[in-house]
Amino acid sequence: MNRAIDLYARPTPGFDSRVAHALAQLRLAAAQHAGRIVQTTSLGAEDMVVTDLIARHRLPIALATLDTGQLHEQTLALIPRIEARFGLKVERWQPRAEQAIHFVARHGDTAMRRSVELRQACCRLRKLEPLARALAGRSAWVTGLRREQSGSRVEVPHEETDDQGRAKLNPLADWSWADVWHYIAQHEVPYNPLHDAYFPSIGCEPCTRAIAVGEDFRAGRWWWESESAKECGLHPSRNTKEVTA
Repeated sequence: MNRAIDLYARPTPGFDSRVAHALAQLRLAAAQHAGRIVQTTSLGAEDMVVTDLIARHRLPIALATLDTGQLHEQTLALIPRIEARFGLKVERWQPRAEQAIHFVARHGDTAMRRSVELRQACCRLRKLEPLARALAGRSAWVTGLRREQSGSRVEVPHEETDDQGRAKLNPLADWSWADVWHYIAQHEVPYNPLHDAYFPSIGCEPCTRAIAVGEDFRAGRWWWESESAKECGLHPSRNTKEVTA
C-alpha cells in the first residue's frame, strides 16, 4: 500500500508563506481570545496540521473533537497519540447517551441510509448538539477547512463569524492537499492510517468509504446521496443555505 505522504506530499510555490500566515493567524487569535478559543478537530490530515502548529508553537488554544459514537477505530486511536506526542489534552464531546439510544431504538443502526432526513437527524444528534456544548462559553474556534475540499468551500475565508457571533478561523483556507501532506512529511505529524487506504475525507464509519482514482475528494462521504444533499450542518456555506461537514 502506498502511503498518503508518498502519494500527495509535494512542495508548492508559496508554501512557506502559507505556513507563516497560518501561524500568524493562530497567534493573533490566541491572544485576542485568551482562554476562550478551541480547535475543533475532526482528526483528519488538515486538523492534524493545525494541531501541530498549535503544539509546536505552544499556543494557548484548547483541542476538542466530536466523538460521535460512530467513528472508525483508527480515528479514535489518534486521540491518545495526540496527547502523548503533543502533551495536550483532547476534549471528547459525545452525543447525549439517552438520545442516541432512543434514536437507534426507533430508527435502527442504518437509519442514515434510509433517507436524507434521517441522516441529517443523525448528524444533528451526533455532531451539531455536541459541537454546541463544546463551543459554549467560547468566543472563537479553529477549523481545518480548505477551499480546495469541495465546490461549496471555494470561498472559505481565513476568518469569518459564525451564526452565534463567534470568530471562526480557517488558517488552512488557501492550502492545497499537497501542502497539507508536505507539512505532515516535514514535521512527521501523526495521521489517521485510513488516509493511506484512499480515505481523503474521514467521517463516521457508516458514512465514509475509500475513493477510487479520479473520484472527487469528498466522494466517499454519504456516497448514496446526491451531491446537493451532502450536508450535516457543521459548516454553513457562505453563498447558500447549503451546509457541509
